[in-house]
Amino acid sequence: MSQTVGDFVVSRLHAWGVRRIFGYPGDGINGVFGALNRANGAIEFVQARHEEMAAFMATAHAKFSGELGVCIATSGPGASHLVTGLYDAKLDHMPVLAIAGQQARDALGGHYQQELDLVSMFKDVASDFVQQASTPAQLRHLVDRAVRIALGRKTVTAIVIPNDLQEMEYAEPRRKHGTVHSGLGYTPPKTIPYEADLQRAAQVLNEGSKVAMLVGAGALNATDEIISVADRLGAGVAKALLGKASVPDDLPWVTGSIGLLGTKPSWEMMTHCDTLLMVGSAFPYSEFLPEEGKARGVQIDLKPEMLSLRYPMEVNLVGDARETLRLLLPKLKAKADRSWRKTIEKNVDEWWKTLERRAMENGNPVNPQRVTWELSPRLPDQAIVTSDSGSCANWFARDLKMRRGMMASLSGGLASMGAAVPYAIAAKFAHPGRPVIALVGDGAMQMNNMAELITVAKYWRRWADPRWIVCVFNNEDLNQVTWEQRVMEGDPKFEASQQIPNVPYHRFAELIGLEGIFVDDPAQMGKAWERALAAERPVLLEIKTDPEVPPLSPHITLEQARHFTEALVKGDPAEQSVIKGTARQLLSAILPGDKQ
Repeated sequence: MSQTVGDFVVSRLHAWGVRRIFGYPGDGINGVFGALNRANGAIEFVQARHEEMAAFMATAHAKFSGELGVCIATSGPGASHLVTGLYDAKLDHMPVLAIAGQQARDALGGHYQQELDLVSMFKDVASDFVQQASTPAQLRHLVDRAVRIALGRKTVTAIVIPNDLQEMEYAEPRRKHGTVHSGLGYTPPKTIPYEADLQRAAQVLNEGSKVAMLVGAGALNATDEIISVADRLGAGVAKALLGKASVPDDLPWVTGSIGLLGTKPSWEMMTHCDTLLMVGSAFPYSEFLPEEGKARGVQIDLKPEMLSLRYPMEVNLVGDARETLRLLLPKLKAKADRSWRKTIEKNVDEWWKTLERRAMENGNPVNPQRVTWELSPRLPDQAIVTSDSGSCANWFARDLKMRRGMMASLSGGLASMGAAVPYAIAAKFAHPGRPVIALVGDGAMQMNNMAELITVAKYWRRWADPRWIVCVFNNEDLNQVTWEQRVMEGDPKFEASQQIPNVPYHRFAELIGLEGIFVDDPAQMGKAWERALAAERPVLLEIKTDPEVPPLSPHITLEQARHFTEALVKGDPAEQSVIKGTARQLLSAILPGDKQ
């Protein structure tokens, strides 16, 4: 039997090492789906409920496996639905290939049903490589280049294949002028700076007396090296959100997250340091870094376009984080004066005590900080945690202690709602023997994540370890934006835009065969986590949380305080609850013991 173009695409992806594709079918891509069926499981197809979710899954697959993520969709709306998830991959520098169907070549340009200019549509998100195939022989180099570029540049690529072409007999390119004969294979290079640049960086770091480190996703494979360098320099280490799992939080000099969702020790360290070493991070908020001119800087990043972008660095090193830190370490001198490190450790110790007091403050009915605080010591070894965007990301960032061997991620550069559940699904497919927990707000659940629980119900019996938990913070409020309206704009809560319906999420889970748990009593929070983690099937844990617990920034500016006051003066619909919630949180930072 002759091989179709669709068959060739599937076999070529398999030859590149692809073993899983996320997507949704449609007549514009039927030729490739027929080939997947004929391949008898050589590549597993995971059926999402929506193409956007499939693209998020492909991104998460790349994040949690280190492999190429692949998503597939039909023509027209199927392809356009992929775009949000693909931007998530692009902004977080993940290798993802999108394969989209297209209408028949004879119809193109004829205003045909579901005919979109897909190359133009993908041109930004897949700017490094997007092509539409026109002949069978072309597919060989299109697949090879798309995979190699995605892996080599850690970015998004896209191939568009008209549906009539998918069914044609495949033919290898002829040996003649005007053809391309590509091949398989890509191994990442060892990228390290020149010796002279390493010496310059070491000199800056050795001359500093108060060194701060900021590490991100690019440092996830360099845990031991970060610890060694930090110990040699007597430095503290702050973590961008995508780098949350890069170093364990049980180290006394790890200050935790940084930025709007960050910690007070990270803010204080960046405010008072005289030297900054930034490793593998695209952290966007310059106002949380040292004031320009107050600290010398060294940055390590694999992508030169990210260097000296957030802070004017004195030395910029293009290189892999682990390899570069290994080469840098012997050139660093151990700091004799450890007073800076001791100050950081004291601040960190006090901060964890503050977070515990805040988490144990009363809520109406449950303080959302308590949800992650109670989870933290109960997290199983090797757990994978995903978070959505919104106020739940605050508690993920601050209250959750990562231990060595754990993994965690969320939509970083794009900060998109709706990523946590598809991320958690992809994590479970990549690591079926590891427990996975997703932290999600009720807004994201209503937007698109409830449907993906059906995907979990379809596939969970294939997983070696059934522990897959989605924790829903049900506060009937688009909470992060509500607080941004108050603190950034000085506006009271706009109920028409912010209030959302109360939905019994745990009952929906039960309806489709998952386990549902509901908590509205803070005293039951710990037991609920234990029950969820002991369950023999996936669990939806719904917590009725207090929307008026403020996601306090580590540093409240006078302008933010003024805006907050203005919002109350204008008449916030939850004024009394807001005042009480804010007062409890602020007081817990400065007063010991329990407060009512």
